[in-house]
Amino acid sequence: MERLINYLLEKELATEQQIEKAREQQRQSQQPMTSLLIELGILDRGGLLKALSEASGMEVVDLERISPEPAALEKVPASQARLYGVIPLKFQDNSLTIALSDPFNLRVVDDLGFTTGAEIIGKLAPREDIHKAIQKIYGSQLESLGDLVGEIEKKLTVSSVSETDAEKLKDLASQTPVVKLLDTVLLQAVNDKASDVHFEPFENEYRIRYRVDGVIYELVKPPSSLHLAIASRIKVIANLDVAESRLPQDGRIMMTIEGRNVDLRVSTLPTIYGESIVMRVLDKSAGHLGLDRIGIHEDTLGLIREFIQLPNGIILVTGPTGSGKTTTLYSALKEINTVDTKIITTEDPVEYDISGLIQVPINPKIDLTFAKSLRAILRQDPDIIMVGEIRDEETAQIATQAALTGHLVFSTLHTNDAPGAVTRLLDMEVEPFLITSTLRAVIAQRLVRTLCQGCKQEYFPTDGELKDLGVTREKCAVWKHSDVSPRFSRGKGCGQCNQSGYKGLTGIYEIFELNEELRAMIIERVPSSELMRAARQRGMRTLREDGILKILEGSTTVEEVLKETQLS
Repeated sequence: MERLINYLLEKELATEQQIEKAREQQRQSQQPMTSLLIELGILDRGGLLKALSEASGMEVVDLERISPEPAALEKVPASQARLYGVIPLKFQDNSLTIALSDPFNLRVVDDLGFTTGAEIIGKLAPREDIHKAIQKIYGSQLESLGDLVGEIEKKLTVSSVSETDAEKLKDLASQTPVVKLLDTVLLQAVNDKASDVHFEPFENEYRIRYRVDGVIYELVKPPSSLHLAIASRIKVIANLDVAESRLPQDGRIMMTIEGRNVDLRVSTLPTIYGESIVMRVLDKSAGHLGLDRIGIHEDTLGLIREFIQLPNGIILVTGPTGSGKTTTLYSALKEINTVDTKIITTEDPVEYDISGLIQVPINPKIDLTFAKSLRAILRQDPDIIMVGEIRDEETAQIATQAALTGHLVFSTLHTNDAPGAVTRLLDMEVEPFLITSTLRAVIAQRLVRTLCQGCKQEYFPTDGELKDLGVTREKCAVWKHSDVSPRFSRGKGCGQCNQSGYKGLTGIYEIFELNEELRAMIIERVPSSELMRAARQRGMRTLREDGILKILEGSTTVEEVLKETQLS
């Protein structure tokens, strides 16, 4: 893409200021540069196509006037066409001509060359035209994972390749059936909005599963003999050591899938039956959510916005792993990220690149811990600091001192409820007077699945459901400002939600704001249960109560709220 930018500057089709603005917006939105050049009015569609063609030396084709040859379509199945955003046009003399929208994406050419065994000749076409052509030619067609596994069993003979023979492992990883299987798995995972993809070897089977909305589903069971081939393929594209299977490894794969920028974080773990691999799927083009889009009720949204505008202090977000704490922190930072504010984060790992923030990744391999990173950050003249997690006494002490010296500090803790954060800090040897001087608020949260709008149905709750929730019909009516019996909702299950009744996630929250009474109790080191009681008397809504409001709104179900909360 730098070749295109250099061409635009050389031909004076864009100014340095325009390009810098496009780069800045790309870092923030993660949109393709080509789309931003049009969106910002730097080029129109025709001008962009001409610039791409001249910068790359690639011929432009009109897909509305060209019919792909059957021989070419046979070489590129639907899964690969969608994954790479290409249309196969012609296959002759072992040369495959394809139409693509990004002439500088060499990975597309390399991968298709691997899987087809052909020389790839690229032609240029607009992204929108390619997408329309894919829909027209392939429709909703997508290769069955079961069919691909069958093809692998017929065509691929996995010999006894040594786990330390790098060259043979790379050759195994480039076999067409293996590449097609992994491509199809990744495409399905991204389309179904999976958060993680698991590749798991067992004694007599090999599983591929993925997690959608917090629930794990099984995709396919390839032959267990394929675990080495699939693991090798993943490690090749993640730039990991293919011949190292005795130690855990971490890597990263940047891909564009159907026009969306996707970041895959790869983690390998040696087991007695082979390497277990998990890919964390970060869909960058999904954008970063705002505080008003993560499920915070209007009556507490204003309170949180007051917290994040404070000049100093500590704001903590608590909850178990996978409860959306990082998303909440990103949403808060995005809202206060202005040109006159310096924000530095230290994270493990940095999940999303946010324009305007200085983001520091933790690296245990070189002993770059949260504490060491935080000490260095304080010498960088920040206004706001975000620490990915307060894990130890040293980090807690430095964060407290940072807040005392005029910084606003955001961080996370693993506690069951908001008042429990105070007890956790005390356990880390933070003195009570330091907690009362620096801690401004604690936000506890959980994620619950939201009901599918395509099959949601209302019903009257049973006495048993109300008892389980610890609420009466009268109280529900008051909360909903209604004189009639409350109605709950549930999902029947449909094609839109894979018959689960749920689609997407939302947060439920508990906001613990310190006042003089609570500070006095903290000085006395009272148990967190007493802090909870006092906070509730002042009107704090618990996680369970916030979940009940979500039920009354028709956002989620009794089962989800009961699963994610405990009565307090």
